[in-house]
Amino acid sequence: MASQSRNNKILLDLVQQPGNNQCADCAAPEPDWASYTLGVFVCLNCSGMHRNLSTVSKVKSIRLDYWEDSLVQFMQERGNSVAKAFFEKCLPAFYYRPQEHDCIVLKEQWIRAKYERREFTGENNEFLQTYNFDLFESTLWKKGRDNKQFLKRIFVLSQKDFTLRYFTKEDSKVAKAVISMKDLNAHFQPQKIGHPHGLQISYLEDERTRNLFVYHENGQVIVSFFTAIRATRLAYLLKKHPTLQHSDLIPQITTHCLKEGYMEKTGPTQREPFKKRWFTLCSVNRKLLYCKSPLDAVDLGAVFIGSQDHGYSVSESSGRCMRSGRWHCGITMETPSRQFVFMCEQEQERREWMEAFRKVISQPMTPEDYASTMMLLQLTPCRTFQIKEAPSLSTLFLVSLQMKPL
Repeated sequence: MASQSRNNKILLDLVQQPGNNQCADCAAPEPDWASYTLGVFVCLNCSGMHRNLSTVSKVKSIRLDYWEDSLVQFMQERGNSVAKAFFEKCLPAFYYRPQEHDCIVLKEQWIRAKYERREFTGENNEFLQTYNFDLFESTLWKKGRDNKQFLKRIFVLSQKDFTLRYFTKEDSKVAKAVISMKDLNAHFQPQKIGHPHGLQISYLEDERTRNLFVYHENGQVIVSFFTAIRATRLAYLLKKHPTLQHSDLIPQITTHCLKEGYMEKTGPTQREPFKKRWFTLCSVNRKLLYCKSPLDAVDLGAVFIGSQDHGYSVSESSGRCMRSGRWHCGITMETPSRQFVFMCEQEQERREWMEAFRKVISQPMTPEDYASTMMLLQLTPCRTFQIKEAPSLSTLFLVSLQMKPL
């Protein structure tokens, strides 16, 4: 007869071992649930998704539930590392592995792809082949550029010319837009878009950031589209950088923004009234973008954020001493050419923005950052710029992009 305390102790010892000490599906620390049919340790959130796979996975708490000896022995024989070697044997480099704080649809479809559809075991390559077809087509609901209405649009990814096209009708011969993979990014934004499967696609259009907001009612469809974008992006990057390894390119395929939210801002003289704007901080390209609202199709402007070595810094400021609006948790950003002042509504928000700004400023600038800065300099009016010696380049133009007038 199984001993409850003995078996629970064995399970608690197992879950401390390397590989088992993180959720098998989202890498959350200290998982305290397990699938006794798959032999994996998972977190509470992922255990709920496993319950939706009742024919494939059955879960128990390793602390509270009763475990038979045979089930404990099975967990000892399997575990996360053994299961990963089987269920993720043929996982392609472009496939996004969800993390603890990713949205539900990403994690749910990852779990279904691994255990229900067995896409990565090598048993059936049909799913993986579709991502690498020359053309990948998907019909999605897209938000209108100038209104809140979502309409059906046909999206076509091409690995022939590394583009994403979308059409307004099925029989349309001319695409509404042709988007290059060069600067395209995609990431899930369910809260912002107001749909659990909401996906944001961003790219450069006339050197401004253009945003598309799409969704599909079927989680598998939208995640497959996202995965196809990543496959096409990786193919583009491999062609552009043939000498680089997959491991160098994977972080560049798609990226998350470092921080988003509302702040108030004023103009360059700091005598203009403060206005509420939606800000997005991107650590990869070191840009702080701002719009009137979260679902704006095009940004209003951008601020390039350089490194601390080149004269950039951020500090708290007292909003009550300035011509501030309704909010009084101030942030001052010093750049080589001007000072920017922002206001947050709550102290917690100010701390989060300060942490995000400092993370970007602490990172050394790359040659790509210098090139991006010079491109923006040609397109955006600047008050002043300085020339300084840079360790990696003979000459570095330091610019702080001036926000467009409100």
